[in-house]
Amino acid sequence: MAVVTITSENFEQEVLKSEQPVLVDFWASWCGPCKMLSPIVDEVAEETDTVKVGKVNVDEQQNLAGQFQVMSIPTLILFKGGKAVKRSVGAMPKADVQAFIQA
Repeated sequence: MAVVTITSENFEQEVLKSEQPVLVDFWASWCGPCKMLSPIVDEVAEETDTVKVGKVNVDEQQNLAGQFQVMSIPTLILFKGGKAVKRSVGAMPKADVQAFIQA
């Protein structure tokens, strides 16, 4: 499944009202660890159809970053039923991302 670009305009529809769990990657273009994690998140998105994957550019969507108290990036937040149920900060290997979305 392709990665969805999440903005304030589509957040409710893509994340809060999603029928399936949603993994949201909060990132920025200048962030080194974000650049390491981004291709891993893309791979996981392509390999799974049970979880929707979206990305929020914190520079462009500061209100969303603030709403979910994203202080450090990259931050991954897993939403289920419109609620944030898990959070992870920092880059991680692919196996850890896969485990993160399974639990």
